Amino acid sequence: MTLREELERREQGQLDPKAAFSKESRGRLRPLDEDDEDVRTCYQRDTDRIVHCKAFRRLMHKTQVFLSPEGDHYRTRMTHTIEVARIARTIARALNLNEDLAEAAAMGHDLGHTPFGHAGEGALSEVMGQPFRHNEQSLRVVDILENGGAGLNLTYEVRMGILGHTGNFVPETMECQIVRWADRIAYVNHDIDDAIRAGILKDSDIPKSIAKILGKTHSQRINTLVCDTVNTSREAGKILLSPQVETALADLRSFMFERVYRNPVAKGEETKAKDMLKRLYEYYYTHPEAIPEDFQPQLSFGGMERTVCDYIAGMTDNYAVDKYMELFIPMGWNVRG
Repeated sequence: MTLREELERREQGQLDPKAAFSKESRGRLRPLDEDDEDVRTCYQRDTDRIVHCKAFRRLMHKTQVFLSPEGDHYRTRMTHTIEVARIARTIARALNLNEDLAEAAAMGHDLGHTPFGHAGEGALSEVMGQPFRHNEQSLRVVDILENGGAGLNLTYEVRMGILGHTGNFVPETMECQIVRWADRIAYVNHDIDDAIRAGILKDSDIPKSIAKILGKTHSQRINTLVCDTVNTSREAGKILLSPQVETALADLRSFMFERVYRNPVAKGEETKAKDMLKRLYEYYYTHPEAIPEDFQPQLSFGGMERTVCDYIAGMTDNYAVDKYMELFIPMGWNVRG
């Protein structure tokens, strides 16, 4: 018996019967081209594939809420991803579910996010003439765009967890349903933290009706939401919050839209960011030869619009600004007299 098989056997002996067992995965898009004598389960292997891919590394330079914030302690897409993974693992462990699956889906859930956050999504939606959804792009990244068009060849369960972390599609596994809640728990609370750091909010601004239920501080709110998810889900046999806490979380999210997500201080540069990305799209659409060499093969099967969209979506904030300056901002000449 290999170590991987031993780990699979251990899962079946220890986890809740409702857990997604590694041995029972619905498999990958293609057979593995590697030696299957591994020390990892399939979900552990998927986490490693995600963490080692280029799209994951770019998350450290992509905006969460505040565009190019001046300060080392504001969240990025990468820090958000790590926080989601930690919350998801905590809940999965408490419910005796498969932590490795929850972690893999959490690590991959935002790989398709554009530069400049949701402003980037808006820009690409406009130029494409159809909604650009980052969860669908995240699945596209792991299925197609990584590894020169070969993708990461992840398991079905992780792929559906990535696709279903937001939107109408709800993944079949309880672990990936946990990721849906972990994402909401993480971003609402860390966005409050960043807004306080930016001087947009104070802890005392949180409505008292919400603070009474969720708590007055960052740690209290997360603890309340995690514990409520665990306790309510354990009793119900499915992943959910209690009605009172779910309502409070929805009210907190509405409060954040009113005070932060639509705040002129936080969003004052979004129009500029959207215009910049639309101009980049128009340029590369009319100058396909300027698209990097590793995207050129995609033109033959993905088409011009989709290839340019994929290229823009994969940019980091700073890279998009640099390309814009390179293409559209006149540079001074070094003229010798």
